Amino acid sequence: MSMAAGEYVSVSSQRDLEEAELATERKEIASDPAGELAELVRLLEGRGIDHQLAAEVAVQLTERDALSAHARLEIGIDPEAVSNPWTAALASMAAFTVGGLIPLLATVLVPGATSILIAGVAVLLALTMTGWISAQLGGARRLPAIARNVVGGVLAMAVTYGIGRIAGTQI
Repeated sequence: MSMAAGEYVSVSSQRDLEEAELATERKEIASDPAGELAELVRLLEGRGIDHQLAAEVAVQLTERDALSAHARLEIGIDPEAVSNPWTAALASMAAFTVGGLIPLLATVLVPGATSILIAGVAVLLALTMTGWISAQLGGARRLPAIARNVVGGVLAMAVTYGIGRIAGTQI
């Protein structure tokens, strides 16, 4: 629940920022349409399009949906895909619940001193699998995704273990 709440707050803040930027852009388009059209031409020229074509494209984009054109080219926001804090919160809650079950089940199912070792190996396997899955879903290279996941996870476990040792906890 803590991670879901944190994700909700974080994505809500991001959404608020996106909505504020879109509102500012709406006002600018309404108050100075000619200036905003010229700005759109400059943005397109900055992407390597010659002036004549940039002017034609800017007019067509403005006629179709001026806010969308400015939002995408000027501030990098797709007005149709503004962040949803509830989706992010639920995804985070599910991911952390499933992720937390892996070491918990390994510890509960394997009693004794080896439970910590088994939990660590189970987590490493899970980190490897999630790195591989995320690379597959995102069309990215597998090895960097797996390495990033495993190194980040091992670092997090080492820091957590170190803090536990300093605090003097016993397992």
